[in-house]
Amino acid sequence: MTTTQAPGEPRADGAATSYRAGATLGILAEARRQVGRRRTQLTLACMVLLPLIILLAFQIGRPGGGGQRQGEFASFASIATAGGLNFALFTLLVSSSFLLVIVVAVFCGDAIASEASWGSLRYLLAIPVPRARLLGSKLLVALASSAVALLLLTGTALAVGTLRYGWHPLSTLDGQIAGGPALIRLLGVLGFVAANLLITAGLAFLLSVSTDAPLGAVGGAVMLTIVSAILDQISALGELRVILPTHYDDAWLGLLQTPAQTDDIFKGLIAAFVYGSAFLALAWYHFLRKDVVS
Repeated sequence: MTTTQAPGEPRADGAATSYRAGATLGILAEARRQVGRRRTQLTLACMVLLPLIILLAFQIGRPGGGGQRQGEFASFASIATAGGLNFALFTLLVSSSFLLVIVVAVFCGDAIASEASWGSLRYLLAIPVPRARLLGSKLLVALASSAVALLLLTGTALAVGTLRYGWHPLSTLDGQIAGGPALIRLLGVLGFVAANLLITAGLAFLLSVSTDAPLGAVGGAVMLTIVSAILDQISALGELRVILPTHYDDAWLGLLQTPAQTDDIFKGLIAAFVYGSAFLALAWYHFLRKDVVS
């Protein structure tokens, strides 16, 4: 015998008949919320302004002003004005180790913790938005925002560098790479940097579901990333350094060699996937069982 449920009458589980979990807090709705936030707008604006600031620094600077500075940074700086490809590559180099880490940590570390700090997290869950859906929407929008920031930075650097210095073969420490293959290698570098930042994204997201303080989540992710990078410079640790999340940060330099060296690239991608997945799995496990009171 079947029964007809009256309009508006609650279901057996207590939810209204019109309630659909899949219609709560969609990705587009979350994306609109994030785009409208001043934090997002200022962060993306900085991604556009940074290449212009670097270009201005080269314009007003004096060649050879670095004195006796040595190392890869100085080497890439010396050829940064050889063309648009070199300028974009140099911009990625100076941004990937710190600035982009902060950007990704801000987007991912602020995702859940900001809702808790505003006192709106428990109301979102009381709508109710399923916890897994809330995490999924927040994470996808945070990752998408990070990707947009990375693309804006690189695209702007390539555009202004090409307009100022022209389109020339990519100059490397080993020679030159023609424009077409060089662009492919630049995209490869961009892809590796993006994949490697998944470690910071996962760590920041884990901290975001663990604290009600957005600055704590962001600062914690940045601090732990920096500590890992510092430890990786201590040669006394020997082979133990391979387990550090940031050990393969510079593996993309292999793409600039002739022929390209990809061994460390693949190891870095595996490390990024393992660490990123582990941090996100821990975030899911913790939040699905967490007593949300904020």
